[in-house]
Amino acid sequence: MCTAITYNTKDHYFGRNLDLEYSYKESVTITPRNYSFNFRNGKTIKEHYALIGIAYVADGYPLYYDAINEKGLGMAGLNFPTNADYKMEQSDKDNIAPFEFIPWILTQCANLQEVKVLLDRINIAKINFSDNLPASPLHWIIADKEKAITVECVKEGLKIYDNPVGVLTNNPTFDIHMFNLNNYMNLSIEPPCNNFSKKLDLVTYSRGMGALGLPGDLSSASRFVKATFTKMNSLSGDSESESISQFFHILGSVDQQRGCVHMGDDKYEITIYSSCCNMDKGIYYYTTYENSQITAVDMYRENLDASELVSYDLIKGQQILQQN
Repeated sequence: MCTAITYNTKDHYFGRNLDLEYSYKESVTITPRNYSFNFRNGKTIKEHYALIGIAYVADGYPLYYDAINEKGLGMAGLNFPTNADYKMEQSDKDNIAPFEFIPWILTQCANLQEVKVLLDRINIAKINFSDNLPASPLHWIIADKEKAITVECVKEGLKIYDNPVGVLTNNPTFDIHMFNLNNYMNLSIEPPCNNFSKKLDLVTYSRGMGALGLPGDLSSASRFVKATFTKMNSLSGDSESESISQFFHILGSVDQQRGCVHMGDDKYEITIYSSCCNMDKGIYYYTTYENSQITAVDMYRENLDASELVSYDLIKGQQILQQN
């Protein structure tokens, strides 16, 4: 499962936890402006906005998990099993395979207004990348520097939700996640008052009791509540260091530790990586499960007018600064 968030200080940030029990050879991948995207609907885009994100590169094609483009638009796909319902191809629509959805949007759009124009004529079609790589059941968060939306292709059709909290996890559908927040409106960063009974002399005996009842389990519904509460109440300075540090702390409140979510046999879900993208500067920061040091890749240090992908393997081994 996964959690994605947005966060704004002086700059604007977008990122996610990727939580799974297995991993492909993901890499930080930069797609320059002249890489040729050949879509399954027959359309080719040869000149476009540059992208940076984490992808599995298969047969020279970047299968992006999440990415931002040079205009500051970000997008991430998150697991959405049993709810995702891709459609048959339609002659009057732009038929886009799920694995093409991120590049289809990020190569052509600079903001959410432009995204909604493309979404108005899109059909997310049931098309596999290959026999060995079938379409994953996903829903998506898309964000520019000001707002976010959630896109879900379900049995009833394509649903587009305004996402005022800038958070997405997994099942259930986004509207239910938002409704569920009503159950936690009593949570507060302030010490609680005794509303239980005036007949009892109840007192606070610990800091943080205003958030008693905040979920701490690793289910997607609970992670949505916890990530939203943490993000909506987070404070940090405006510097890059303070901003990205706070971003990773927010994601850290809902990360997954090996052994806590058993997937059968000897498999356990973990947070394979956490990412934080500076949408203004085009810098992709990440940590991995074994490496808590923040690593950065700057898209503008590459030739963005090139035509070949640039990939950096994730640094997975723990990096320790020996101080004495």
